[in-house]
Amino acid sequence: MPLHYPLSAVVPPTPGRDDMTLALVLTTISPEVGGVLVRGEKGTAKSTTVRALASVLPPIEVVAGDRFSSAPGDTSPDGTWPRDAETETRPVRLVELPVGATEDRVLGSLHLSKVLADGVAEYEPGLLARAHRGILYVDEVNLLHDHLVDLLLDAAAMGRSTVERDGVSVAHAARFVLVGTMNPEEGELRPQLLDRFGLTVEIAAPRDPQVRAEVVRRRLAFDADPQAFVEQYADAERELTDRIAEARKLLPEVELTDAVLTKAAEVCAAFEVDGMRADIVTTRTAIAHAAWHGRTTVTRADIRQAALLALPHRRRRNPFDAPGLDEDLLDAILGDDEPEPEPPAPQPDGDGDGQGDSEGGPTDDGAESLDSDSPSTEDTGVEPDAGGAPRPPKAEAESPGDSRTSVAGATEPYRVQRLEVRGTGAGESGRRSRALTTNGRRVGVDPNGEGGLHLVETIRAAAPHQRSRGREQGRLRFEETDLRTARREGREANLVLFCVDASGSMAARRRMEQVKTAILSLLLDAYQRRDKVGLVTFRADAGEVALPPTHSVDIAARRLSELPAGGRTPLAEGLLTAADVLRVERVRDPRRRPLLIVITDGRATHGADAVARSRQAAQWIAEQGTTAVVVDCEQGPMRMGLAAHLATAMRATHLPIADVSAQALTGVARAAA
Repeated sequence: MPLHYPLSAVVPPTPGRDDMTLALVLTTISPEVGGVLVRGEKGTAKSTTVRALASVLPPIEVVAGDRFSSAPGDTSPDGTWPRDAETETRPVRLVELPVGATEDRVLGSLHLSKVLADGVAEYEPGLLARAHRGILYVDEVNLLHDHLVDLLLDAAAMGRSTVERDGVSVAHAARFVLVGTMNPEEGELRPQLLDRFGLTVEIAAPRDPQVRAEVVRRRLAFDADPQAFVEQYADAERELTDRIAEARKLLPEVELTDAVLTKAAEVCAAFEVDGMRADIVTTRTAIAHAAWHGRTTVTRADIRQAALLALPHRRRRNPFDAPGLDEDLLDAILGDDEPEPEPPAPQPDGDGDGQGDSEGGPTDDGAESLDSDSPSTEDTGVEPDAGGAPRPPKAEAESPGDSRTSVAGATEPYRVQRLEVRGTGAGESGRRSRALTTNGRRVGVDPNGEGGLHLVETIRAAAPHQRSRGREQGRLRFEETDLRTARREGREANLVLFCVDASGSMAARRRMEQVKTAILSLLLDAYQRRDKVGLVTFRADAGEVALPPTHSVDIAARRLSELPAGGRTPLAEGLLTAADVLRVERVRDPRRRPLLIVITDGRATHGADAVARSRQAAQWIAEQGTTAVVVDCEQGPMRMGLAAHLATAMRATHLPIADVSAQALTGVARAAA
């Protein structure tokens, strides 16, 4: 069995503060917290830390021989187990769910070999059953297919997994700690699944050279002699295991007063989080944090730490909002005094940790360190308003820049009409264009196809040949030619490449504001449809790849906000740059069909024969069979119609910028009706 890197050997990126390990520990002390999402750049030990977690968790007792990790007194598809059932002790399982897993692998399905060989319909458990009472880990959770996300949402909400398919009807417990890691550069997480994670942490590589050197030193030592390295940290690992076990025992004894509950609700209300799940998770996390520090009362520091872990991802209204929490506002809401105990509640025995020090924080070392690096009002320059809450410093006035270049912002995005790629594809599951996918509605049957086995059609194909194959009674006789797979049609994700005119003709502040708002709205639509996005701009004398194709639409939004406008219009160069990006992506990811969105007023003013070269570039794109849309930014009573001519040359859809929104399209349809 391979040795895992010890959890106690992981070097925290900030000395004295390791939010990731703390969040993982708290959710294992109180699984009702709801799991942890870890966001961070690549190479920050996210997966290493998660895999090390299972090694320090206390072992669990399960019914001997039960495939569903049931405890005595539980009921599973294998039976109802009495309290005195024979048991065995085993380590907590860390089950990894690959992003490319099939639905059958996750839920479980009919045991095909027994069905075909013995005619016995037996259920084969999936990953959710294996993860029961353990940890379900999804690396790159933001790349998980939508149909698997739906399965996780159901299991996380109900604590059970139900399978109704292929003649199998099975329900079993599926209570697990869900842990996901992701790199935000590769795309954001679907909001419904994001909210299911109780806690979230942001992690980055340390910037201190001494800390970085220690990380490398320990990793080299582990790779050189894993056994010796693990033994070096064995005592620290046992201490962690014992501390987690003690915290679990103490958890039911932690007192939750009305004052503490009200303070937690005040924090959630002040940050305007949606729904009530934030209040519940924050309260549970504060209780677990108190138990972790050996206290039976919840303090201000417990609420503060719980809010820092439970609220940041619930404040995001769209994928372009920056995650995080204003710690100055949090401190202002919490105040300097501990929540008053309810009379006549007695003081708990012990050292009186919960009374706090002169700064309003706890007096024990573990909790104090969690507050020690909180920024003060003086350090950040944040001023309190009349009500005592902090107010961010005033933004500096925007520099007007020179007469040839300007930067305009976007307004609130709106819902856009659906833009699709022509025909039927076969790409990754998504929500934009028609495609043959592994999930969706069944539209036919294929012999020896790549989809899931269609059992009924396989039996139907084999039935006429049973006599010729010598079958008189007993099990059916199958041959490879009998296999049939289901052909399903659903929706696929596409590559949406924006080619944006940033020349002087677009530089008028109101026009560029309208253009950026339209692009931001289309980006939001791409995020919701799970597309890959890229950004090409053209101005002055060249086209530029402002953002290579990526799953991260929030990075595209940031690049868009910094986009300057001014200079001449190299339309041909912009189109050729976009065409080159599409050429490379066809080689890199041939299954992902592209949708090119050109946003321009159609003018071409750079170089000799600018108009002719632009038409040639447009015709070349059309010859590649690329589905394209030209968003026409020309406005005013005197219109030249150049963008419409460009769309004709590209065999593209011509779409006035005012018609990008779905509301505008609905208005046109109603007027026509």
